[in-house]
Amino acid sequence: MNKRTFLPVIILGVLAACAARAEKPVGTPYVYKVADGKELKLYVSTPPGWKATDSRPAIVFFHGGGFVGGNAGQFAGQCTYLASRGMLAISAEYRLLSKNREKAPLVCNQDAKSAMRWIKTHVGELGIDRKRIAAGGGSAGGHLAAFVGLVDGGDDPADDFSISTKVAALVLFNPAIAWPAKLPIEGRDSKMFQDGGEEFLKLAPSNFVSHSSPPTLILSGERDPIVPMAFLQGFRRRMQEDGVRCETVFYKGQGHAFFNRDRDNGRYYTATLLEVDRFLSSLGWISGPATLKMPEGVLTIGDGR
Repeated sequence: MNKRTFLPVIILGVLAACAARAEKPVGTPYVYKVADGKELKLYVSTPPGWKATDSRPAIVFFHGGGFVGGNAGQFAGQCTYLASRGMLAISAEYRLLSKNREKAPLVCNQDAKSAMRWIKTHVGELGIDRKRIAAGGGSAGGHLAAFVGLVDGGDDPADDFSISTKVAALVLFNPAIAWPAKLPIEGRDSKMFQDGGEEFLKLAPSNFVSHSSPPTLILSGERDPIVPMAFLQGFRRRMQEDGVRCETVFYKGQGHAFFNRDRDNGRYYTATLLEVDRFLSSLGWISGPATLKMPEGVLTIGDGR
C-alpha cells in the first residue's frame, strides 16, 4: 500500500468495520444545536431515582462510522447499563460528511465540542456533576471523544468559548486518535482531505497529550487493522510519561469494532463494558458490584495498565 492510498483505505475501513446493526438511541432527546438546517440531538438516559437536583457523574458517547455513517444508537446498550449503575449516559448525534470524502471532518469535531458545551451549560437541569463528566466513543467517535477531552481549538465559531469542553475521564474503543504524519493529497481517492486536511492533522488528539490530560481507558482488538495495537501502546506511553493514568486492554484475536453488541453474540460488548465498569468504579463514580457476568473465552493481551 503506497502513501497515496493509505489514508483513504483507513477511512473506508473504519466505515465498513464499524457498521453495526442499527439500534435506536435510548433516553430523552434534547436538541443541542441546529447546523446546516438539521437538528442535532443528545439522548439522555437517567438512572433509577434520578432527580434534576442530583449531582451525578455522566458519560457522553460519540458513535463511529468513519465520519460518514453510523448513528447515536451504537452505544444504546452501554447507556442503558451505565444508567442502571447510577450515572447519566448520553449519546450524541453530529453532522456526517458526504461519502465522496472531499472534506476533512472538521464539522464533526465542532459538533462534538458543541454537544459537550450544551451539556455543561445544562448540568443544573440534568442533575450532572460538572466535575465528573467523561467522554467516550468508538473508532471515529473515539477520535471525537478524545478531541473533546484533549484538544485546544477546532471549535464552532458560534460556541461560547468560556465553557471548556475538557472532561474528567476518557473511555475509548479502538479510537482513531491520530492520522498519518503527512496527508496524501494526490489522486482521486484522496479528495476527502483536500479541503481542511492540514488543519485536521494539526488537531489530532495525540498532538495534545499533556500532564493535564484526563485518566483514560482504551479498549481495542489485537488484530485491529484500522487502529494498530502498537500505536495505541505508544499513545499510552506518551500519556504515562506525562504522569497521566492511561490503561489499554487488547482483546486476543479481535479486529475493529469488535465491541458492538451485534458481534459474537455480544461477548465482547459485555467484556468491554465490564472493563468500563471497573474503570469508572476506580474513579469513585459508581459503586457496588457489576451487574454483568464476564463471558467465557475472553482473552486479553497483557494488562497494559
